[in-house]
Amino acid sequence: MKIPNLIMVFLLLLSSSIAIGQTINWVSIDKAQELNKKEPRKILVDVYTHWCGPCKMMMKYTFSNAWITDYINKNYYAVKFNAEGPEPATFKGTEFKNPTYVKDKPGRNGTHQLTQAIAPVNGRIAYPTIVFIDEELNLITPVQGFQKPAQFEPMLKFVAEERYKSEKWQDYMSSFKGELK
Repeated sequence: MKIPNLIMVFLLLLSSSIAIGQTINWVSIDKAQELNKKEPRKILVDVYTHWCGPCKMMMKYTFSNAWITDYINKNYYAVKFNAEGPEPATFKGTEFKNPTYVKDKPGRNGTHQLTQAIAPVNGRIAYPTIVFIDEELNLITPVQGFQKPAQFEPMLKFVAEERYKSEKWQDYMSSFKGELK
């Protein structure tokens, strides 16, 4: 093998290992609040279920995108929350549980109380739901459904840059120039 080809193979392997190795720093809701006390940041909660196809697509396509991963890690505390899981969670001093959880039940399970508190949109819960929370632990907004990286980018920036405080989403999007295509 010629030296230039060997160098090219090495560079390709190096770049692919960097992209593969990059992941979101997921923490629990309890840990995000603890970290927020030391260094305030917005919190992004991925409310998912193990049986949800669009949730798996978010993990595979959106949360594995290098730009998305980097932006979330720099600007948010990221929480991966099982909407039907059995683990208790404390949020804003209130403990939330899943009293209707059934161990080893296949498919859908009981909905966690925290899911019911933070994820509904117009009274409806859907998966995945991305919940944006500010530094004072106030709910900014839940966003339901699978988001491609290019769809998710403006949402991440809209919240991180606090544009939601002064602009309507439609106005923001009318002039938005994204980095992702």
